[in-house]
Amino acid sequence: MRTEGLPDWLIPPDEGFTAEDLDRIPNLPSHTQLIDGSLVFPSPQTYLHSTLADRLARQLQNQAPAEFYVFHRMTTTLAPRQRPEPDVIVADKHAVQSLDQTDVPVEDVLLVIEVVSRESEIRDRERKPQLYAAAGIPNFWRVEDDGGHVDVYVHELGPDQVYRLAGVHRDRLEVERPFPAVIDFSAIVEMFKED
Repeated sequence: MRTEGLPDWLIPPDEGFTAEDLDRIPNLPSHTQLIDGSLVFPSPQTYLHSTLADRLARQLQNQAPAEFYVFHRMTTTLAPRQRPEPDVIVADKHAVQSLDQTDVPVEDVLLVIEVVSRESEIRDRERKPQLYAAAGIPNFWRVEDDGGHVDVYVHELGPDQVYRLAGVHRDRLEVERPFPAVIDFSAIVEMFKED
């Protein structure tokens, strides 16, 4: 295998990278994730992906009771070789531990949200939900663009540590868990219909 010219940190150790490596590797691109011991580098986000993630984070924070906090684009360590970065995390307020923290403690996480893009389809639809469920995160939402409509697949963790589909919401989301919230995507939908 040819490794000339590649940074040393790009070559994984035999056992794969660990969650702590994300904080130790110099010059690692921002928003790099760790899935199954492998580094996953960010790809450019589409305007729609960024807008949906921002809207979800803002509206959830605006509606969250005082005991909750919403994180946007921060990692959570699920296991020694698993440190994904969901688009949005809702956690217990005790998850905020310092101004320079880079990771949300998984035991405080109540909801993770993934906005699916072409590049991340398999990870967001299959692998990440498996990892989130195994870590015991009670709620998982998957957000998809469906031809100009926004579909949100709301999942709740079952007693067997597997997510169960609790509902599919189109263009408007109304939920009770982890707290009552209503998020309307109609402005985004209308913006794209005008094009």
